[in-house]
Amino acid sequence: MPTRRDKMRTSNVVGLACAVVALLAPLTAVAEHNDLREFRIGMPVSALPQSGYGGFTCAAEPAKTLSGWGDYKACPAGTDGMHAVSFRYDGNPSTEGKTIVAGQPVTLTLLIDDQAEVGGLRIDTDPHARLYLHKKAHLFAIQVRERFGADGWTCRKFEPTATEQPVGGVFFHDHCEKATETRRYLLDRELFRDPAKPLIDFTDATQLTILKPDSAQTAGR
Repeated sequence: MPTRRDKMRTSNVVGLACAVVALLAPLTAVAEHNDLREFRIGMPVSALPQSGYGGFTCAAEPAKTLSGWGDYKACPAGTDGMHAVSFRYDGNPSTEGKTIVAGQPVTLTLLIDDQAEVGGLRIDTDPHARLYLHKKAHLFAIQVRERFGADGWTCRKFEPTATEQPVGGVFFHDHCEKATETRRYLLDRELFRDPAKPLIDFTDATQLTILKPDSAQTAGR
């Protein structure tokens, strides 16, 4: 039969467990709210990380280098009014200078609006990745759906054309969108080749764009 001391120990353990859950819950919620690492749609430019990232350039003018996030206005505004800043991860020699997301080499672009907030984040698979990874670029679209939920996507699938033919019997060219209360997702996937070009010259790509829910952007790949 449990003694009073045993009951007190049990009560203390339960109380401690509840306290840990209470402490972890807000941290988990914050982590889940980020879209990629420390980046979150709607966050102010002033809150962007000051270390761990580099290679800042204007996405529309790659030759134009920037000293950091704060120089975003040096990049021309797109038709959506946002300034596109390309960047990369720093400090991981094992990736050979590549930025890796979900095992796939990618290029990253922040879209900064006139309110000095992150209005969007664009992730493109790297077309210059090694061949064995480039051949898997279309699989990144599957990982995106797993990360942001498989339900709620509306997709438009395109048919092969004279210059867009299957690769090894497989063909993808589709554009998908998903909207939630806080985000708008645009997902484009491509796998095809032009029969008039060498076999090695094929298209295999995925592009994910995450936007504020009221964004009017419709551009895909």
